[in-house]
Amino acid sequence: MNEAVENVLARHGIGARLIRPGVAVLLSTAALATWAQPGGIHIPAPGSGQSYPARPIRLIVPLAPGGGVDTSARAIGQKLTEAWGQQVVIENRPGAGGTIATEMVARAAPDGYTLLMASSGHAITPSLYKLSYDAIRDFAPITVVVLAPNVLVVHPSLPVRSVKELIALANARPNELLWSSSGNGSPQHFALELLKIMTGVRIVHVPYKGTAPGMTDLIAGRVSVTSASIVSTMPHVNAGRLRALAVASGRRSQAAPQLPTVAESGVPGYEIDVWHATMAPAATPKEIVARLYEEIARILAQPDVRERLLAMGLEPVGNSPDQFAAYLRAEVAKWAKVVREADIRIN
Repeated sequence: MNEAVENVLARHGIGARLIRPGVAVLLSTAALATWAQPGGIHIPAPGSGQSYPARPIRLIVPLAPGGGVDTSARAIGQKLTEAWGQQVVIENRPGAGGTIATEMVARAAPDGYTLLMASSGHAITPSLYKLSYDAIRDFAPITVVVLAPNVLVVHPSLPVRSVKELIALANARPNELLWSSSGNGSPQHFALELLKIMTGVRIVHVPYKGTAPGMTDLIAGRVSVTSASIVSTMPHVNAGRLRALAVASGRRSQAAPQLPTVAESGVPGYEIDVWHATMAPAATPKEIVARLYEEIARILAQPDVRERLLAMGLEPVGNSPDQFAAYLRAEVAKWAKVVREADIRIN
């Protein structure tokens, strides 16, 4: 073996003694020498991402099984497993508003083998709780997987058929209408607080332990209004048990395009995006982050995946790590402002 080849192998930690004679027969000296030339065969450096993944990946979901975030994680995890031949294990670790699992990922080895399926709550919690991690600095954004538009719905007995009429009624009957949410500090709660800040309405917040019990009371007429996912609201709307007024996102939903946005309905600038996104510990090599992003974006473009997600009211995104990073910074700043202006405090 010539000296140039030995030098290149040595730089990659491969001694000449590790080249088995059988291999040397298959690869001529001239072929091996191409390693020493610009543009020759490249041996991936450790952590380069080209040999990743070499073992199973853990995708941590900070919420209980069965919800939208869990659904997004399992859809992506299954396809990554099929594509890479390495198992992507979904681990549900609910508790403390998702902060326990999020902290665990923040402190995990930055090697691409422990990932987080975060939700929009990730951008809210820094303004509500004293955290042991930084929601921006301690994570490497990979991509927003889906948006999950919420729908503003009312009980049919309420004499309103538009957002403008809801605001007018709330102004005429201050502190009489009751808004249910899945809990203090939830996106449903913040949907109300943003509406109050932007319109001045006085609607009373009624927090529940989860979306389901609040939805039960809304259908029964014990509360007046809420903003919840398309999956949890539209079956009741279609059955006549609830009335849909608008979607809370900044664009019309692909799953319910007939519904206007709240912004279109008289509250310009109103926008609540509920999102599910993948993240890694902050020091994860850029090559690994790029590989994850490219593969997830490819998966989200597959017709069967898109069809499955859209059927559940989840709209595939797949933006770049840089785009997600900018979006996350804007979301954290937005909700910090809402917390300050609404003087929201979680006991």
